[in-house]
Amino acid sequence: MPRLPALRKRASPVLQRSGHAAAAAALALFALLGAAGPARADAYGDVQKLYRSGQAEQALAQADAYMKEHPGDPQMRFVKANLLSSEGQTEQAQALLTELTQEYPELAEPWNNLAVLYADSGRLKAAEEALESALRINPGYATALENMGDVRLRLAQQAYEQARKSGNTSSRVSHKIEVLRELMQDNATKSGN
Repeated sequence: MPRLPALRKRASPVLQRSGHAAAAAALALFALLGAAGPARADAYGDVQKLYRSGQAEQALAQADAYMKEHPGDPQMRFVKANLLSSEGQTEQAQALLTELTQEYPELAEPWNNLAVLYADSGRLKAAEEALESALRINPGYATALENMGDVRLRLAQQAYEQARKSGNTSSRVSHKIEVLRELMQDNATKSGN
């Protein structure tokens, strides 16, 4: 079976809100953080730096310690979900991202990353729904738009494969399957997968 294109996660710890919610969130965040703002930004960077240097356990422990001191901080929870996902702890990452989508439904990035986990596990309809949520929040979110295209390509390929298994042996269906395979293989090759 050809390798499917990988969906892209939002790796940056910066969660963005759209429209008026963004302005209100920025003001609230500024008021809450006060002088601690740079310290928090350093905490995110420090966790990611530990992870990039191969110290995954320490990065996760530092994220946990930070979250214990700042339990309402969605940024570090998002960072931790990405680390968990990268470490193959997808159930824990999915649980954390699901919590974020429930507690902060106005943030598009957790929806996008949740969609990536769904797609990676073959749950394409759930991935499509999560991406629709991300795009309702931020219609111009380029990564989510690209991911939606990839999910829909996979869904199209499944539909054509099912048509062929159901007895449609026309050359049109076979041609469409082959075109999609080539497209997805080309995409996987270009993205380094």
